[in-house]
Amino acid sequence: MALFVPAEPGPPAEVRTWTRTVGGAESNVACQLAGLGLRSAWVSAVGDDAFGRAVVSFVAAHGVDVSAVLVDPDRPTGLYIKESDAAGSPVRYYRRGSAASALGPSLLATLPLDGVRLVHTSGITPALSDSCLALMRALLAAPRAHQLSFDVNWRPRLWADRDPAVLRELAALADVVLVGADEAETMWGVGEPAAIRKLLPEPATLVVKQAERGATLIERDPATGTDLPEVFQRALRVDVVEPVGAGDAFAAGYLAAALAGAAPVRRLRAGHLRAAGALRTHDDVGPPLPAEVVARLLDADEAEWAAAHVS
Repeated sequence: MALFVPAEPGPPAEVRTWTRTVGGAESNVACQLAGLGLRSAWVSAVGDDAFGRAVVSFVAAHGVDVSAVLVDPDRPTGLYIKESDAAGSPVRYYRRGSAASALGPSLLATLPLDGVRLVHTSGITPALSDSCLALMRALLAAPRAHQLSFDVNWRPRLWADRDPAVLRELAALADVVLVGADEAETMWGVGEPAAIRKLLPEPATLVVKQAERGATLIERDPATGTDLPEVFQRALRVDVVEPVGAGDAFAAGYLAAALAGAAPVRRLRAGHLRAAGALRTHDDVGPPLPAEVVARLLDADEAEWAAAHVS
């Protein structure tokens, strides 16, 4: 989507100048994965308008394959407004009737999935329309040779007139599920990783993001079919500029490390390190931490990790 953020300080109602950039959960992850050196592609739809062209150009400039993005001649590109704040940024969506909301199950026949190792999705898409929900159900239920990850990405404004219980249904069909503890508490009434796992036992991998506390990984042992012990990794201390986009960056860091066969703690650290970059900017896709800092902290002992402070 096209994204507008304040270009000057002050209450949003008094801001007169806004900066146009680009944001969106799946496109954020695709851009972050490309930045980590992986081949990634983004599939969506935009309008035949200036915003749509800007979105596609932005994502492509990050090294993402956008050849499967559809251009809708009749519907507009979705957009949203972000009222940036370090404590949390209210967002206003303008995407009802957008090009992306018209996507449906027929898209599956056109997806170039040969050789794909992972398909990443989010709980935002099924909230957009009945056809988008049908697309997600078909995608998750279809036989697959790839892994499928699902970031719950709870957006209450998008579910105002829909049943959010569908998110539990979709998550159960994924291989890897990422969910915020606060999201789970709001949607399902449980926030502790063990309780979330009890509610959602089906995915092979569950990652519970616990905001500034850290993240917990629960995964099934493929040999025994039972869960391995929980793995927790505290988050880095970061001077936060604005938090939106950090969850997507975490997902990309974690998934890239998982695809590389990294150990559990290293996967979680890779997520935290990528999220730290996003937390330092008003944009959804921020510049990463310096490579030498990332390399050092990935291999740091617990004391050095705990003492690290990203300013």
